[in-house]
Amino acid sequence: MFITIKLSHHYDLTNEIVFDLAFWLIVGGLIGARLYDVGLNLPYYLNHPEKILAIWQGGLAIHGGIIGGLIVVWLFGRLKKINFWKLSALVVPGLALAQAIGRWGNYFNQEIFGYPTNRAWGIPISLTNRPPIYQNYNFFQPTFLYESLGCFLIFGTLLLFKRQVIKKKLLNNNFYVLLVSLYMILYSILRFCLEFIRIDTTPSFLGLRWPQIISLLIIAIALIVLKIQLSSKKQFS
Repeated sequence: MFITIKLSHHYDLTNEIVFDLAFWLIVGGLIGARLYDVGLNLPYYLNHPEKILAIWQGGLAIHGGIIGGLIVVWLFGRLKKINFWKLSALVVPGLALAQAIGRWGNYFNQEIFGYPTNRAWGIPISLTNRPPIYQNYNFFQPTFLYESLGCFLIFGTLLLFKRQVIKKKLLNNNFYVLLVSLYMILYSILRFCLEFIRIDTTPSFLGLRWPQIISLLIIAIALIVLKIQLSSKKQFS
């Protein structure tokens, strides 16, 4: 919120707009994150429908949160008559920072860690939280830390890119699309690579984990959007 409010004056948007958008992004993000996780574990939730609303027991997926957020931005932009790409470009730097901070929740919950390791930065995992096949190992790859550092770098990259664009007075729709696409591509590359060392269970297809498939799909969509935007004389609205 702090970062987004600081950036909003470059987009000619008021603090009131930012606060209103933030409220609905929290609601839409939570709903999207939960529905996505329920979809990934549908057999379990069909047998335990009373667990669908039990988000305090875990089960929020970042890809679902991003999808939910995009839907909210589109609906909010239509309602307020604000360019979708403009709103998205305003939000993504703060989103990357929020992801960097939020990943530390995995550390405190002792979840979503990687393979066993003897490296100095390996993190201890209690016996009750280790997968059965790794009961004899004490230290594991801190995938939360890798993703957190990666998201901090993405956040810095987006801010640096935006600063250069403002200096050159190129703050237009091409920039909005490029900034959002840059976030989509960078985060998807990060997530795709980290999935190789994560050991939490998730559906797989053709030897790839589901988040890797979604990451590749997001990269493809971002590249297609960029190609259309940069080769079109009529900018997206």
